Amino acid sequence: MIDSLQDYLAAVLILVGAAFTLTASIGLLRLPDLYTRMHAASKAGTLGSCVVLLALAVHSDDAAIALRAIAGVFFFFLTVPISSHLLAKAAHASGHRLWRESVRDDLENLSRRAK
Repeated sequence: MIDSLQDYLAAVLILVGAAFTLTASIGLLRLPDLYTRMHAASKAGTLGSCVVLLALAVHSDDAAIALRAIAGVFFFFLTVPISSHLLAKAAHASGHRLWRESVRDDLENLSRRAK
């Protein structure tokens, strides 16, 4: 039974994190190309995971568990943008095309300038 403010806050954070994670999974299914799918997974998925980890930190009564959860949030925010950027560059270099209705290809413009 939920009986403290700490439990209510953790429950709300879990619901918010689950909503962001659901948004990321819907984006993976509905978006048209690799790059927009990767964007949805990296942004919304990371935010959802981090909010759930914050819920763990709020709910736990152990400072060591809370510190590990906050460290997990830090490492998510540190590593996911870099890894998704590198994956997108590798996909572009290997020839994955953008969606045909994409307006601009910044990586193509950079590779033309380098030549």
